[in-house]
Amino acid sequence: MTSSAQRVAPARAYMSIGEVLGKLRPDFPDVTISKIRFLESEGLVEPQRTASGYRKFSHDDVQRLRYVLSAQRDQYLPLRVIKEHLEALDRGLEPAAAPGNAPRVPLSAVRGDGYPTAADFARDPDELRLSRAELLDSSGLGDEALTQCEQYGLIGPRSGSAYYDGDALTVARTVARLADFGLESRHLKAFKSAADREIGLVEQVVTPMLRQKGSESRARAEEVVRELAALSVTLHASLVRSGLGPGLPR
Repeated sequence: MTSSAQRVAPARAYMSIGEVLGKLRPDFPDVTISKIRFLESEGLVEPQRTASGYRKFSHDDVQRLRYVLSAQRDQYLPLRVIKEHLEALDRGLEPAAAPGNAPRVPLSAVRGDGYPTAADFARDPDELRLSRAELLDSSGLGDEALTQCEQYGLIGPRSGSAYYDGDALTVARTVARLADFGLESRHLKAFKSAADREIGLVEQVVTPMLRQKGSESRARAEEVVRELAALSVTLHASLVRSGLGPGLPR
């Protein structure tokens, strides 16, 4: 659930506080403009403002208010707990199931085993934002191993952020599983080098597309990146299996 302060939406998508009240009243008859303003003052919703100071609510803001009002009415949750739930949702996590529990990484955020498809790479890794402790807990990777992964450039926080994304979680889980076979982070530098070379090849293909004007060109470039990423992983896995020799199960 993305904070409204971080989004940019077309002007027609915004609503006044009165329009928001009209959308909420059928399901929450007791809600008032004062209640909406109070929830804003508590940091549970962050509508944008016009130059003259009027509130501009987006569709996501309304959904956020629905979540807050439902949690109050149906689960009797205090605003402090609801705010914790919203903060977890904002980072792509599932809210804690019980007080004192930590939020959980949803299963949908982790790519499965086997050869990935372009659909796997369509998932936005930025939807998940994990602290270092959460990454360690969710991946099974040890602190020292994570430090080594960062030193070798295998894992790192998103640029300009202290959080780790969904790709970092996938790498961390994979490294943890490889460690079961005696492979350490220092053994995986070749994978990083190979990935860097593949990135260069993909950039050669999509850069001319990005130079074209229009949103269709960018959308096509993003689709091509997903397809090439999936194909490169499939090719890499197939070459490794082939190179291991005919005596091994296929």
